[in-house]
Amino acid sequence: MNTSDRPGQLVTGVIARAKDAPVELATIHVPDPGPGEAVVRVQACGVCHTDLHYVQGGIGDDFPYLLGHEAAGIVEAVGDGVTDVAPGDYVILNWRAVCGECRACKRGRPWYCFNTHNATQKMTLEDGTELSPALGIGAFIEKTLVAAGQCTKVDPAARPAAAGLLGCGVMAGLGAAINTGAVTRGDSVAVIGCGGVGAAAIAGARLAGASKVIAVDLDDRKLEGARELGATHTVNSSEQDPVEAIQGLTDGNGADVVVEAVGRPETYRQAFYARDLAGTVVLVGVPTPEMQLELPLADVFGRGGALKSSWYGDCLPSRDFPMLIDLYLQGRLPLDAFVTEEIGIGDIDAAFTKMHSGDVLRSVVVMAGESA
Repeated sequence: MNTSDRPGQLVTGVIARAKDAPVELATIHVPDPGPGEAVVRVQACGVCHTDLHYVQGGIGDDFPYLLGHEAAGIVEAVGDGVTDVAPGDYVILNWRAVCGECRACKRGRPWYCFNTHNATQKMTLEDGTELSPALGIGAFIEKTLVAAGQCTKVDPAARPAAAGLLGCGVMAGLGAAINTGAVTRGDSVAVIGCGGVGAAAIAGARLAGASKVIAVDLDDRKLEGARELGATHTVNSSEQDPVEAIQGLTDGNGADVVVEAVGRPETYRQAFYARDLAGTVVLVGVPTPEMQLELPLADVFGRGGALKSSWYGDCLPSRDFPMLIDLYLQGRLPLDAFVTEEIGIGDIDAAFTKMHSGDVLRSVVVMAGESA
């Protein structure tokens, strides 16, 4: 069905048409919001590794994909039955709109919601080809259609380029430390992998009052950035064994909480053996499907503690986003430090290249005419 026959509007967005193909700008039809939906004018959207995984076919083959998901913007219109947000609200988009009805929600654990949802209608190309929005959002676009529950209202004083990062990677890292790892005052914490998510875990550990925060990475540039975000010690794991180094910095015991932000079996083993007895390991790095982990079961039993994985930092956007934005505005959470550069909507392929080389924590797309 041609888009001229449908209510809505035509805007510019970034799509991945096929596996490993260069991303491209396209004209996209955004329907008017239906029941439970909202149209959001995107102001800024971070370039996340997940977007690159979509391009590479690592998440699925439901091409073409509308990329982008780590965004902040202004609600432009809402559909019937929407009460939590209204036109004009400044929001951060999230990819886990909770249902309120599944067994996790009914048990009072909505951050584990097993039935999260997205917009019902599809955004399309001009010829009617349906698009698959990245993580149910698709925010490398002037305006996007989402489920209203994917919009979390926050203080409009927060800079969009910084605020939008809570929509994915920064929230994943902060939550891995604060929510999943339950880091508290006086804890020792080690973070293995200091890219965007790991760096956010370091900032989260510092925010939670950890007395010692040990950053581990192969790249001295990332370790330097980790110190700026709150790491008290750094370990270059290409030069020394990280398990021995972490134990040496914790009186031979290991850290109370170790966050693994790489998602590889070898770094997970390091995290497992670098924690104290009865300590906690948090896996927030995303492994690939073929990866396998082997650990002596006697060691799993004998070391006690907890082995956890962290989904989206176990966050509840309605609870966490406003609180974290308030801390940012108070100068207690350095979200601006994660914004390495601001780019245009046509510069995303170049941002993927910089991501590979480790030159950025985040490139952030700022839409034309938007103040970030």
